[in-house]
Order: sequence, then structure tokens, then C-alpha cells
Amino acid sequence: MGNCIICGTPVDGHICSSHEEDAVFEFEGSNPEQLTPGRYYEGTVDGYAEFGVFVDIGDHVTGLLHRSELDRRLDSLDWEPGDTVYVQVTDVRDNGNVDLGWSIRQRKREFRGHLVQTPQGDELPDADDEDDERPSEGASRSGNTETRTPSTADAEPEPTDESDAPSAGEAENDDQPTTDADPDAGAAPTSEADAPSADEAENDDAVDASAAADDEGDESEHEDDDDSDDAVAADDDDSDDAVAADDDDSDDAASEELSRTTLEDVADDVGQVVRVEGEVVSIRQTSGPTVFELRDETDVIEAAAFESAGVRAYPDVEVDDVVRIDGEVERHNGDLQIETEVLDVLEGDEADAVRTRLEDALAAEADPGEVDLLADHESVAAVGEEIRDVAATIRQAVFTGRPVVVRHTATADGYAAGAAIERAVLPLVREEHARDDAEYHFFERRPLDDPFYGMDAATDDVTEMLSDRERHGEQFPLVVLADAGSTAESEEGYEFLDVYDVERVAVDATTPDEGVLDGLAAYVNPHTAGVDDAVTTTALAANVAAHVNESVREDLAHLPAVSYWEDTPEGYVDLARDADYDVTDVTELRQAIALEAFYQSYKDKRELVDDLLFGRREGLSGHVSDQFREKMEKEVETARRNLTERTAEGVTFAVVDTDAFSHRFDFPPEALLVDELHRALRDEYDEPVVTVGMGRDDMRLRSQESLDVRRVAEQAQGAAPEAGIEVVGGREGHLEYLAGERDAVLNAVVSAIAKTYKPA
Repeated sequence: MGNCIICGTPVDGHICSSHEEDAVFEFEGSNPEQLTPGRYYEGTVDGYAEFGVFVDIGDHVTGLLHRSELDRRLDSLDWEPGDTVYVQVTDVRDNGNVDLGWSIRQRKREFRGHLVQTPQGDELPDADDEDDERPSEGASRSGNTETRTPSTADAEPEPTDESDAPSAGEAENDDQPTTDADPDAGAAPTSEADAPSADEAENDDAVDASAAADDEGDESEHEDDDDSDDAVAADDDDSDDAVAADDDDSDDAASEELSRTTLEDVADDVGQVVRVEGEVVSIRQTSGPTVFELRDETDVIEAAAFESAGVRAYPDVEVDDVVRIDGEVERHNGDLQIETEVLDVLEGDEADAVRTRLEDALAAEADPGEVDLLADHESVAAVGEEIRDVAATIRQAVFTGRPVVVRHTATADGYAAGAAIERAVLPLVREEHARDDAEYHFFERRPLDDPFYGMDAATDDVTEMLSDRERHGEQFPLVVLADAGSTAESEEGYEFLDVYDVERVAVDATTPDEGVLDGLAAYVNPHTAGVDDAVTTTALAANVAAHVNESVREDLAHLPAVSYWEDTPEGYVDLARDADYDVTDVTELRQAIALEAFYQSYKDKRELVDDLLFGRREGLSGHVSDQFREKMEKEVETARRNLTERTAEGVTFAVVDTDAFSHRFDFPPEALLVDELHRALRDEYDEPVVTVGMGRDDMRLRSQESLDVRRVAEQAQGAAPEAGIEVVGGREGHLEYLAGERDAVLNAVVSAIAKTYKPA
């Protein structure tokens, strides 16, 4: 029975099951079957293939890290054969093949524990195998103190032979009491050899006589001694003055050395001890030191503090605390780091002064300046100040070390809007944080399953942020809603975030429900400025992104045109053309993003989306858009063959049973199919037409006139009270109802629309 090296829980071995993935293992076995799936292992790059990287785990086993397991493109890896890397064993197949998974932790000190896995079991590593963050040999650190163990040069050697033994005279001197000892106290003789001889007794008498004579001489010399004492005293006074002067100079030098240094200037002090002050942005425990990420008004840096291997240093320090750190500036793997010697939490006026300094600097740095839109567009210009406010809030989150989580709909507009913000934020994150994997800790883009921010999404985000705070000491994030968040269905999610004081902003072109946006830190929604023209969320988000990071403005120029399925404002067409994207290019990109947004809609597909929208990889968008058109044309043709028409109050309704006459679990999704079908029917019918996509328990409506789906639902509920009609997604959303009442719902909806429909 032992104890878990991370939490101390009694276990059979050295690690408990709940912390196995927090430790890294060195493998000393010889057979793949000895590996434990789920564990992280230290390995060595063996070589590359088109489909991944081969990694040696130990000396006798090789596994494959497939390209699909990477969080980046294979060709973006900077690993060389022989490099030490860290991977997770995900599976050991019956044929002996070892499947490996990606690890964002690529330094041993980023794991909370370190063990050696042998065929006999897990073992603690030898001291010599520990991380380079452990104390140097002969030193033991604990908190702020360092205790030095005497070396062999400091210790008095024991005699090993006669030549090393003290002489008789030395032995006699050693027997004499020191000036601090009682002169009458001595060691009692323990043997005859220790008792004084007769000759020694006579010598003692002679010594006593001599001492008496010396006493007489002392009186005659006393006057001389007084003169001598005066001289010595004078010399001592001079010496004290000199020492005091030296001490003052030393204190001045120490004070000058430890005057506060800004973080942007510590690069000039490598190898020197500095004093810095700032706010703790994040805390993470490695298998060696505790790493505090510190922010001041100029920069962000990591400070490592060592208690003992894998043990939290300064456990009372929390994220958002204001601290003062004294330590030596060093470089680790090319990154600046402060080796903490003293860490103090500041309180009261000292803390307030630091916070004020940070807030003033942050406000100035986060301000994006004057609003400069990508193109002349009155509907977007109406919310210019709101664009500036949202951009400033996002910039402020990055500069304060808060993760940014972008939530967007799984549509072409949602993906393009989210990608625009991602394009702007990632470079800032890389600049602001020293960690190699900062972009995976401080930014995340997550598609939504629904066209709103509901409890499902909020629960997912809260779970992730609590885990990140526990495991990595990260702050709670800023949640950015793109193409979602303006309707009443998002209120439950917002209320859940409020429990944890999680800040959020929204960029959305959907008509908002009353009061929903009031609790947000900032938002961009043209309807709040009285704009009724068709504006895409991407057009708004691209302008926000350009003010988050001016350096990516040119990269975003074509995105607004990509997001319009029709009636693209001329300013965006010209903007895309100036960026060398013609109409065919933006059409292919729109269709390609729409198709990829459907597949694995819960994943961000960061690299693929980046390739499509910004990479200009030859043939990529064309190949994907070909699949879009092929699948869409097939579904539209099937729907057209199975249309039913009905007329009410002079209004024509084209109804398609999407549950019966479409492939429900294949592309295109129902909403996109009804959009495309309505565009085709609108061009064929001489009179205005309302297209109805009737699913098993949901309905989507499209018309030339902008329908208020909420109003339609209210009127239909009176005619079909048992149907349980609800609206999802606000005024432009869709209806949901009980499947057994679908015929009654259709009749009620047709009647409600016919009574109020006024085609443009």
C-alpha cells in the first residue's frame, strides 16, 4: 500500500485512477501489451509518414500518432527525429499496433506527476531523472527559504590514519575549555591514562607561581593598557563609521536592485534578481514547480515557485490576487521565466495601487480607437460604437489572461463569423502568453447544436471552465456569442452563467427579444439601432474582428461577401474583388463552409475552416462546393416532386413533408433545404408564395415578406391548443409541436398567415 503522488490517497502503487492522466510515464517494458491505454507516455520521434508520426515509447515499442489525432496540421509540427515528445496511448490492438493520441502538454513539468512503468509495476523515478526544475544538488527549497547542506569541503574531516591524528600538543589544546565554557568545568577522568601524572602536577604548581608574578606586572602595565584601550576605541569608532557607511551603500544598492521592474523590461535582466508586481492570471501545477502566470501593465510572464516535486507552492495564492515577486530571470526552452525566491500577496493600498495601474493601462491598450469599417454599409455603421465596445471587451479579456470562448451556430454564417473572431484573437493570444500551447488554453471556438445559447451549451461551458480552473488555475472565460444569443431561448443559459459571474458579449443579426441583451457586457445587433435591412452576422463579426486586431484586417476583407446567399451589398462585393476573390470564389467558399458546417457540427474544425476561408489551398473549396451542389440539387428535386399546394385568402402555400421526402440525417439540413427550395419556387411562381417545410414535429416557414414566427405561433395556438406549439430561435426561428397534432398545426398556421400576410 502506498500513496498517490498527486493527491496522497492511499493506493496500491503510486498513482490513483482519477489522476492517472495527470502523470507522465516512462516505459521500460518490451511488449506493447504492457502499455496502459489512457496513460500519457514520454516518447521519442522516430519518423514521419503521410498519415502521421511514428513515436518510440521506450526502447522496444513504436506507436502511430495519426494525423487525425493532431490539433494542428501535420506539416505544422516542428518535431525532428530524436526529439522527446509526450503522447497518450489510446489503444493497443490485437496485432500489436499502438494507437497514440495528442497531448497539449509537451514539457514534463506540465504534468503533475512522473513515474516509471516497468514490467514489474510502476516505480518512482531516480532523483537524477527528475525535471530540470528541481533544486540543484545540495539544496532543498521550501516556500521562500533555501537550506544549504554542507559539502565535504565545509565539513571537518575525520582522521583516517596516524598521519591525520592530532599531535600531543594539539590534543592538549583541544582539552582546554573554550572562552564560552565554565573554566571550573571539565571532563572527569575516565581512566588512569586520563589522570595527571606527578610531573604534570609539578608543572601546574609552576604555572600558578608564574601567574602570581604576572598579576604584579599587570598593575604596572595597566596605565599603558588604558592608553592602548583609548587608541583601540578610537580605531573602533572609525571602523564603525566605515562599516555603517558601507552598510548604507549596500542597502542603497539592494534597494536599487529590487526596485520594481516592468515585465516588458525583464528580458534585459536575464540572470539577475528582479522585483515585479502584478495580477495572477493563471496557476498550474507541474510535476516540478508551481507556475504562476503574472500580468502587469506592460506584459505577461511566468514565474516558477518550487516547494517540492509536484507540490503546490504558495497554496494560499489564487487567480486574480495581486502579488509582488522577487526572483531571478531565466530562460526555459527559449521562454522567459522568473524563478521565484519570494512571493507576497499585496493587500490594501498596495494592491489598489497595482490594480489602478493595471486598469488604466488596460483601458488604454484595449481601446481599438476610432471606428473604421471594412466597407461603406449604413446598416453596419448604425452600430459602429457597439462594434468598438465589443472589440474592446474581447481585447481586454486577452490582455488580462481570460480565455475567450466563441459560441456560434453550425451554419455558414455562424462558422464564418466565428472564424473571423478567431482570426483576430489567436495572434493576440500568442503575443500575450509565453506558453507554447497558449492558443489552446486561452481561445476556443465551439459550434452550437441549437440556434441559441441554451442550458445544454451553458452546462458544457461551465463544466469546462470549472475543470480548467481546477486543473490549470485559469480564470473564467469571456463567452462570445456569434449568430446567436439575442432570443429568449438563451435566457436560461445566461442565468446559469450569472451564477459564476461569467461575462459575455453577442454579435448577432437576429431580431432580439425584449430584454435579452440587457445583461450582456456589450453586444452588436443592428435591430437595436432600428435597422431592418438584411445584415449577416459575419458582416458584423468581421468588422468587430478588424477592430480587435488591426493586423488581420486584410485577411477578413472577403468574409462578408461569403456570408450572403443573395443580394450581397455592393460594397462587400467590391471589397472581396479587391482582395482577389471574385463572385465564383465567394460562392464556392459559402457552399463549402455550409457543407462542412453540417458534418461533425459539434467540432470547430479549426485547421479545415482556416484552410477553406484563408488558406487558398488549390482545389479545396471547389471540390467541397461540388459536393454541396450535387447533394443540394438532388434533395431539392425530390422535394419539388412531392410538393402540395394550398391557397388561403389569396395566398399560395407550397408544402413539402421534409420528414418523408428528404434524407433526414444527410446533407442538406432541413433549414438549408427549405431556404434553397423557396429561392427556386419564388422564381417560378407568378404570385407570392409561402414555402412550408413540414417535419415530423417541426415547421420552417419562408416567404418574400419577413414573417414574425412568434406572432404566427401565438395565433396558431388558439386554433390548435392541444398541439403544444413553441417557437425556437425568435422571430426568424421555427415552430415545434407534438407530432400527433401536425395536421392541426398546419391548418392553424396557414390560417394565421393568410389573415395577416401582406407580400412586398
